[in-house]
Amino acid sequence: MGFFEKIKQGLSKTKKNIGNLFPVFRGVDEEFYEELEERMILADVGMETTERTVEELRRRVKEQKLREAEEVHEAFKDILTEMLEVGDSSLQIGTRPSIILVIGVNGVGKTTTIGKLANQLSEAGKRVMLCAADTFRAAAADQLEIWANRAGVELVRQHEGADPAAVVYDGVSAARARGVDVLICDTAGRLHNKANLMSELGKISRVIDRELPDCDKEVLLVLDGTTGQNGLLQAKQFKEIAGVTGIVLTKLDGTAKGGIVIAVADALQIPVKYIGVGEGIDDLMPFQARDFVEALI
Repeated sequence: MGFFEKIKQGLSKTKKNIGNLFPVFRGVDEEFYEELEERMILADVGMETTERTVEELRRRVKEQKLREAEEVHEAFKDILTEMLEVGDSSLQIGTRPSIILVIGVNGVGKTTTIGKLANQLSEAGKRVMLCAADTFRAAAADQLEIWANRAGVELVRQHEGADPAAVVYDGVSAARARGVDVLICDTAGRLHNKANLMSELGKISRVIDRELPDCDKEVLLVLDGTTGQNGLLQAKQFKEIAGVTGIVLTKLDGTAKGGIVIAVADALQIPVKYIGVGEGIDDLMPFQARDFVEALI
């Protein structure tokens, strides 16, 4: 199944909830715009992004003198696509090794995302190593080891409670020594104490910058699509702390509010790089803005 079909299937709950993001077209009048706003908010696009979108649609309809349903429909899709295209959605992992730090609160699907990403990169011919730097949560390294085995990749870990930066140092050393292409590091998912989290992530970054000053580094923030606007609040906090380079939105197959993808990209101006549309190992999809919009609408 290709990207478009998987996305379409994954967004089926959203489509069932709102019928279709684009209202039944009976002409461009105030009632049409009001219904469009209502459907976007129901899909968790968010008030600010919804207002900006509808205002821009009003402008294009007026300037371009759009009257036909197909014309207005295409203009709407163009606006959403432009909102989602806020940067390069591909991974920047051209150096050997390259490093991917995966961050996010507990329960969003971080470990699963890492396993799926490792499997995908490995199948693409990359030599991948995982690093269990979430030493705070009991059994986090054990769960990561299960995914490492499933994906057929190596794992670096220490004992529970070890210094996360020390584990990353071990991972960097091992990756360099073994000719690894991509080192993917799990990190702790605590937001209750931002000072501690900032300190921990800062220490990890300093280790990487010292040991591999010229390596490509991605910081991927994993968000649970089912949490809607709460996920957006988390994202804003992590953006302040961690220098996020890309978003991974998980569990979109389980939410009736798939519009959160648009809200996150628009509010943070950070590219969505992957979306999770199922529980299978190959259900983490590289993000393609236009296909996503087509599937949603």
